[in-house]
Amino acid sequence: MRREPTVDAVVFDYGGVLTVPGRQAVESWTRAEGIRPESFSALLREWVGSEAAADTPLHRLETGLLPVEEFNHLLAARLHPNHEEGRIEPAGLLQRLFSFMHQDEETLRLVTKLRGAGLRTALLSNSWGNTYPWEQLEGLFEHAVVSGSVGLRKPDPEIYRLLLDRMDLLPENTAFVDDVRANVTAARRLGMRTVLHRDAARTEQELRELLGDLDKHDRR
Repeated sequence: MRREPTVDAVVFDYGGVLTVPGRQAVESWTRAEGIRPESFSALLREWVGSEAAADTPLHRLETGLLPVEEFNHLLAARLHPNHEEGRIEPAGLLQRLFSFMHQDEETLRLVTKLRGAGLRTALLSNSWGNTYPWEQLEGLFEHAVVSGSVGLRKPDPEIYRLLLDRMDLLPENTAFVDDVRANVTAARRLGMRTVLHRDAARTEQELRELLGDLDKHDRR
């Protein structure tokens, strides 16, 4: 009977996985900014949806080709305020969105549990020009690849290969956790074991199915 390859490492996305769900943060942000939520949803479909062109402002932001403040002005110009006399302030617009992206403590505890079980962990994130709380993430990840720093973005298979090469990992020995289906599909096509994240409890359960008992199994 053919055995499944051993999983030696787990790679996590950041926003929506190690933080509260993106939808929750966006709802708080649009309410605070007086933005019609449907205008942001429509913009996301156009700029990052499955039918989006390859060089949308959001794609260029994620790969570090478009400065954040320039993106903020493009974004503000496309959003609709709740009231006719309202105005969307472009300066610091994305930064205010990220102020609502609070860390998810349950998922962070899961990463700590994986580390304690002797598994290697890494971060693979598409950055929207945001800064990461590295001081709070210290010790959780062996390696981090952020799209804006490498000029590549998920779901481009090259960014997954870059991380695997840097960690000297085989795809079949690596699990990948992300809340975006397209990113998970791309990882699976490379041969990685994947988990579509919805919440920490379900992700832990799916990882246990891949890894076994995290509380008793130490790979070190």
